[in-house]
Amino acid sequence: MPRTQGIVRASREWLLDCGDGVRLQSFYAPPVKPSADSPEKLAVMLHGWEGSSESLYILSLAQLLHDRGFHIVRLNLRDHGNTHHLNRELFHSCLLPEVVGAVKRVQDAHRGKKLHLIGFSLGGNFMLRVAAEAGHAGLDITRAIAVSPVLDPAETLAALESGFFAYHSYFIRKWTASLLLKQAAWPEHYDFTALRKMVGLRNMTSELVRRFTGFGTLDDYLNGYSITGSRLSRLAVPSTVITALDDPIIPASGLAKLARPTLLRLIVTRLGGHIGFMDHMSEPTWAERRIVQELAG
Repeated sequence: MPRTQGIVRASREWLLDCGDGVRLQSFYAPPVKPSADSPEKLAVMLHGWEGSSESLYILSLAQLLHDRGFHIVRLNLRDHGNTHHLNRELFHSCLLPEVVGAVKRVQDAHRGKKLHLIGFSLGGNFMLRVAAEAGHAGLDITRAIAVSPVLDPAETLAALESGFFAYHSYFIRKWTASLLLKQAAWPEHYDFTALRKMVGLRNMTSELVRRFTGFGTLDDYLNGYSITGSRLSRLAVPSTVITALDDPIIPASGLAKLARPTLLRLIVTRLGGHIGFMDHMSEPTWAERRIVQELAG
């Protein structure tokens, strides 16, 4: 997209030491013209499952904020983008410590800047969990924003299984391709031949949880990254959730199960789909414009 070429040209790869030998890839872009605000603003952005720092929704918002003088860090989760070779262990959604570690490295390198976290879908889920850990992790976060975050993973899995088949098929294809890249990067550790013959996300996830995580059951794993119940009850970072009632992947029923600390604000629209919120074909989306407003203060 021509509108995002500026942020792509301005970005340079930055490998982050996240602790315990884990490295995550990010791309950093300093502003062409720093904001007049003092202190300067820094946005760390995180994509959804099987997306990447190159996903259009990441680049589009990154460009908007970059144009407004933000320092931008686009972070890749483990095994997303072209990073399957960086870490031997397989990605799963409960690997919160390494994302906390990545944000900590960014903060340490940018002392004095106001740190904002922005995530989409699974990335929104991660960023809210990072915000909830801020005090314990020594993070000074100004604001966290999550667009269409995964709320209750068990409900999301059920929605993918029972909803429009194209979503289910899309994630199976994307995940399978990712696993093959992991196998190619670490052939002595992984052989996903049998897994590729399994039918459905539930069966694939159950098998990978059994083989490659410390969780005893699929339910234990899904609960491990749920943000419902008390997970956000001690949130001490001003945080905003933007989501839509017609989201086909994130059931709105999960909203009623969120803790409601005073610093958590919900913006719920009737329409918007999953991280869509498009009201113009070639212009920034409604959600992008709303995020710019949220971060203007």
